[in-house]
Amino acid sequence: MININKSPSPNFNDRRDGKTPSLIIIHYTGTKRAADAAQFYMNTTTDPNAGPISPHYMIDVDGTVTQFVEEDKRAWHAGKSFWNGETDINGVSIGIELVNEGEFADYPEFADRQIEVLIQLCREIMERHGIGVDGVIGHSDIAPDRKKDPGPSFPWEHVRVELQK
Repeated sequence: MININKSPSPNFNDRRDGKTPSLIIIHYTGTKRAADAAQFYMNTTTDPNAGPISPHYMIDVDGTVTQFVEEDKRAWHAGKSFWNGETDINGVSIGIELVNEGEFADYPEFADRQIEVLIQLCREIMERHGIGVDGVIGHSDIAPDRKKDPGPSFPWEHVRVELQK
């Protein structure tokens, strides 16, 4: 079981129409520090470049996990997106942000500890919600024309192999 810090974001709502999680969406924060990303998740501005946004979880480079939104709620991480005919991706997903600067720093590698914890967290979420490995995807998969995360340095092959164990 992972130790999870709680920092409730005001940026969420109820899942609609009886929807439940069937996807896990992996993102990068685009920030150097977790604290910088967390400020966005607590921000209630209507500026589309600054919020309001929220993931369910964020994993820092040292493996620290913070939960911003409860899994039974609809976090605001996917934006305009679609997958297999579904356009309310926030309504059917759990969003996980990894602290990483991504495209803003030429796609740095993800920390080993961060990926280990991501795999463990994904396994727990998959178990709770009956999500298969094929339901663990990136933000770039659901919004290919506008998003690049988790980016080319994300170790998809390793993560998928580990999730299948």
